[in-house]
Amino acid sequence: MSEDRIEQSILDRIQEYKDRGCIVPSIDLIKTPSQIEGIKASSGINTLVLDEVGKVIHEGMSTQEIDDIVAKVTADNGAICAPLHFEGYPKSVCTSINDEVCHGIPMRHRKLRDGDIVNVDVSTIYKGYFSDASRMFMIGHVSEDNRRLVEETKKCLDIGAKAAKPWGFVGDIGYAISHYARSKGYSVVSELGGHGVGIAFHEDPFIAHIGRKNTGMLLVPGMVFTIEPMINMGRPQVEIDPINQWTIYTVDHKPSAQWEHTFLITETGNEILTY
Repeated sequence: MSEDRIEQSILDRIQEYKDRGCIVPSIDLIKTPSQIEGIKASSGINTLVLDEVGKVIHEGMSTQEIDDIVAKVTADNGAICAPLHFEGYPKSVCTSINDEVCHGIPMRHRKLRDGDIVNVDVSTIYKGYFSDASRMFMIGHVSEDNRRLVEETKKCLDIGAKAAKPWGFVGDIGYAISHYARSKGYSVVSELGGHGVGIAFHEDPFIAHIGRKNTGMLLVPGMVFTIEPMINMGRPQVEIDPINQWTIYTVDHKPSAQWEHTFLITETGNEILTY
């Protein structure tokens, strides 16, 4: 795609799938070359922010300190923290510990303890373009069960990525992730999932981490979205914090893990943008 437009051959092939009755993306979900370059620049900063957190995260650190680092590094690179004030969210990053599935709110009094597993979820806006990724960190002496959960959840992300192919379907991703996770004795959160990203924080399609092959929206070169499996050690059900109305917990309070990348569907496979 040398010009800043979508190739006609891609549009023609989308029409062929639509004529077969498939769910196809709207044209605005297929990014142009200049939009892709903007999203890549945002993703580079997003990766840098997570790298900086990874250098200093440690036992005894408060989750607010993580938020402070994310805010500073993002601003120093001319970018904006996407979560801050998004639908009322009060902080620059999400820090989710142990049985917190996602959307943990950083706090000065919340300290990382020996044995904790924590997800740090960073989202960046740079020159109007959005990116999104998260990593798990293991603090101190982590139990073997928790370590295995973290490692297997990363494998779920990698397996989901391999299933994200041009002219495949969203359901292929969810099938691959859930099949693997359940084979290892884990459950998969179904209420939450990945999402389109790039021009807005959350776009279509919804990327479920459970699914059936050859179902859901068609995957087309130029689509950008996150894959972010949330894998539970116990039951798959979750509940929202009744007080802050943001943090999602496992109902049985057993640990949960999550890894996330932003992906671009290409003509030959996909590219991880939040490398």
